[in-house]
Amino acid sequence: MDIFRTKPVADLLREKERSGLSKSMGPLDLTALGIGAIIGTGIFVLTGVAAAQYAGPGLVLSFVVAGVAAGLAALVYAELAAMIPVAGSAYTYSYAAMGEFTAWLVGWNLMLEYMIAVGAVAIGWGSYFTDLLRTLGLSLSPAWTAAPGAGGILNLPPVAIVAAVAWLVIRGTRQSAKFNRGIVALKIAVILFFIVLGAFYVKTANWRPFLPFGTAGIFHGAAIIFFAYIGFDAVATAAEETANPQRNVPLGIIGSLSLSTVLYIAVTVVLTGLVSYTTLNTASPVATGLIAAGFPWAGAIIAVGALAGITSVLLVMTYAQSRILLAMGRDGLLPPVFTRVHPRFRTPYVNTLIVAGVAALTAAFLPIGIVAQLANIGTLTAFILTSAGVMVLRRSRPDLPRPFKVPLYPYTPLLSMVFCLYLVFNLPPLTWIRLAVWLAAGIAVYFGYSYRHSALHGPEPPRTVGVPAPAAKPMPRGREKQDRP
Repeated sequence: MDIFRTKPVADLLREKERSGLSKSMGPLDLTALGIGAIIGTGIFVLTGVAAAQYAGPGLVLSFVVAGVAAGLAALVYAELAAMIPVAGSAYTYSYAAMGEFTAWLVGWNLMLEYMIAVGAVAIGWGSYFTDLLRTLGLSLSPAWTAAPGAGGILNLPPVAIVAAVAWLVIRGTRQSAKFNRGIVALKIAVILFFIVLGAFYVKTANWRPFLPFGTAGIFHGAAIIFFAYIGFDAVATAAEETANPQRNVPLGIIGSLSLSTVLYIAVTVVLTGLVSYTTLNTASPVATGLIAAGFPWAGAIIAVGALAGITSVLLVMTYAQSRILLAMGRDGLLPPVFTRVHPRFRTPYVNTLIVAGVAALTAAFLPIGIVAQLANIGTLTAFILTSAGVMVLRRSRPDLPRPFKVPLYPYTPLLSMVFCLYLVFNLPPLTWIRLAVWLAAGIAVYFGYSYRHSALHGPEPPRTVGVPAPAAKPMPRGREKQDRP
């Protein structure tokens, strides 16, 4: 039983041409895609929980630690994304480098990362939506704005926004990218507004004690808020829908992560200086901080910006997971239904509906703390294996063209693995138990279905359902220009 059979890079690139996905994204779209996924939950949601329970004002150092870990992983992703510009992100890279079983585990963990993450982000959106209504003198019944474990019956606002985002993602890549650019611009403007306004009212006394939970609190906080950085890998999932992906995907990954890290640090410094960290244990800490500091009107503006920003995170993560499922279905590791592309919109609509359904259930019935921890451990595990994958491919396929190379190789991927492992060990023990249960389920699915139905068993990879088979004759000269946006 060869469970570590690798998939040739040439096969992956051929399948890319058969995908039927619209190639309509440029460098600005990719950078906005990355910023859209990264900036949102970390600033608008998790800063409060992480500061109040784990790091205090020292959370700014937590963001630095998490940013370094994410930056190292981003460089690894950039090399692989430029070399293998195919949908699937870390799953696809692992398939080419370390074999099918490893790729399956990575893909299975990415499902945990994205679908659970969409649920966590939707919870934050619902909290800000409720705060905005409150500033307008309106209120929703607590029974319909909280999970059962938090005193409610059903958290309804997150379910509504997940459904709306799913509809937009299904409508098409070009429409989604255009919408994302607009709300990314809006949320950056709101974040800058918060930094400038809040800087005038910072009280240095709120920064004392700076490390109320000790030095260990910095790393515990980094492990929790690492969730805020996971969006950059969503850029890699857009490789098949990008013009000139060898150049544009690395630019989108590195550029979006760099800008986001600077904004994260600035917001954390101002937020923990506005009010005591002990008052920030809420899913809408930025608005809460301004309201507590005496600016209810500014809190309303922040709430609007947060709603826009978090919506973009929902959009990008839903988009990314649907493409990963497409890649896994195309490889035969998931049933053929996961390869269906809408004949009109040219998007994997069934996958989008599945992601939205799981995320809606997660947001409706689970509290945000548990959801964020599950997403983090899935992400960190995928980053560790991806960092190992770039080293394996350097040794096994040194002949492959690499438009972008990881600087300071092999130290960068090794440091990425060390940082991510350290953050994993700083997550609560119960999260490990939940991961073990999830992995056990994934292994059962692999040996029960995926191994026997793998495309590597057959003579040809499966064609994407709903997309006409490519013509046998060579592509006419100049045709590639017609596919560009």
